[in-house]
Amino acid sequence: MEYRIAPIIALAAIIVAAVALFGCSAPQAASSSGSDAPALAIGGNTDASGAGEVSMESKRIVIVFENAEFSATLADTEAAREFAELLPLRLQMEELNGNEKYAYLDNPLPTDSRNPETIHAGDLMLFGSSCIVLFYETFPTQYTYTPIARLDDAEDLAEVVGGGDIEARIEFE
Repeated sequence: MEYRIAPIIALAAIIVAAVALFGCSAPQAASSSGSDAPALAIGGNTDASGAGEVSMESKRIVIVFENAEFSATLADTEAAREFAELLPLRLQMEELNGNEKYAYLDNPLPTDSRNPETIHAGDLMLFGSSCIVLFYETFPTQYTYTPIARLDDAEDLAEVVGGGDIEARIEFE
């Protein structure tokens, strides 16, 4: 009888590991603000070509939930610059692991993934190329992410977003 239990335990371990590793792998739709507005250009904050690309002079964003809002600073990454071009953005963020909310973008962003070693509450990161993750707990990690932004003050973030799925509106401050 023991020889039949070992494969079942091994299979269960593989399934648990796959769920933990690929929690952000099933495509989910994220909707933008619903407008068909062209690429964002804020008061002359375009690049030298005038193509409407957001410059990093506009690094301040706000993440708004039903009962609170948090100011954040965009990271100095290509992914953060392209993410800024999507703003304003509404995301239906799903709960995962009791420490993060995630949502999928309609289109991929460029990646420059690295292991931050420690995830901090208030980190807004890109997992893979289209999964936006907002962490509300601090913990060590072995996974790799591309930085998008960091909240200025995440002290009440877990209280505001913890416990279930939530809608987030992300826009310029």
